[in-house]
Amino acid sequence: MDKVDVVVIGAGASGLMCAATAGYRGKKVVVLDHSNKAGKKILMSGGGRCNFTNMDAAPKHFLSENPHFCISALRRFSSQDFVDLVDRHGLEYIEKTPGQLFCQHSAKDLLEILLTELEWSGAELKLNTKIISIDYKDDHTLVTTNQGVFACESLVIATGGLSIPSMGASGFGYDIAKQVGHDLLPTRASLVPITIQPDRKEQLAELSGVACDISATANGTTFTEPMLFTHRGVSGPSILQITNFWQPGVALDINITPELSLDELFAVRQNTPKKSFEGVLSTTLPKRLVDLIKTEFPWLNERSAQTSNEQIEALYQYLSHFDIAPNGTEGYRTAEVTLGGINTNEVSSKTFESQKQKGLYFIGEVLDVTGWLGGYNFQWAWASGYCAGQYV
Repeated sequence: MDKVDVVVIGAGASGLMCAATAGYRGKKVVVLDHSNKAGKKILMSGGGRCNFTNMDAAPKHFLSENPHFCISALRRFSSQDFVDLVDRHGLEYIEKTPGQLFCQHSAKDLLEILLTELEWSGAELKLNTKIISIDYKDDHTLVTTNQGVFACESLVIATGGLSIPSMGASGFGYDIAKQVGHDLLPTRASLVPITIQPDRKEQLAELSGVACDISATANGTTFTEPMLFTHRGVSGPSILQITNFWQPGVALDINITPELSLDELFAVRQNTPKKSFEGVLSTTLPKRLVDLIKTEFPWLNERSAQTSNEQIEALYQYLSHFDIAPNGTEGYRTAEVTLGGINTNEVSSKTFESQKQKGLYFIGEVLDVTGWLGGYNFQWAWASGYCAGQYV
């Protein structure tokens, strides 16, 4: 039997951060993971360059049934705190859009920093380790694995959610929570492409690969960012973002020309009567999309002076309420995160210890805390891991 202070199950972002933090406090720590490699989701995120934080990370960018839960951790370990850490290692990174920081070269550089921190802290990493059973005793916990039994005072579950099962994701963390009586809030795939109904998919098939700036609105929340047409439906930042707020049965409004108001369309006829609406749309929309619109409005290439109020109003309605006929999402297979999870009302927002089982801690994505797209979920991993690491 191996006696340690802390066992962390999960060698992802939150688990590695927690283990190193506890190790630096002098705790004897072992990280266990069933995979053959640590940080697989770190390596594949952001197109292999990992959007590792957002300098604007604040509680308003996170969804939870208990919206106050994330406040404490985000204050105690901020985006700047994580940037300070990677700066000490000389990581080269870029700010792609305001606040979003990516590795300049490769996510491997970031993972190397985390593994170096783990080594410096004295924590041990064991891969290819399958958990067979967990038994809670009065003053310790026994974790039985295919590589032996570990006795620990603190057990940290950092196993993530259900997103991207090909990377090893499973419901393990939820099962552990349920076994000790935790309430689980419904989970679903989020930050994920949207699929569309077969008839509409056929109509939009020739747009695959086309992108344009849109506004997507659901449940009173709007994102104005690019949308990408795919051979399965639609994707891109605006679509991924809106899936935190949209699901089948909820109204989804897509405006493919958010910069054009009805008054501005009328002004085209008033101020430039010889100009066509095809010409106007071609300045903001890709040609293939304009060609599709022309099949609905054959008069689009005529002089605007020849159009009626009704025609202009119909065009505006079409553009501002563009029908993608959403069907569902691509599911956990391609989702960046899992929305929902362990009810945070039953977990300490200070220590991340379970209120159902002494010595059991939950951090990262397994909890009912989901960030927007753009580095927020990684910042939650760092913050929750760091804060739990102070107390395990």
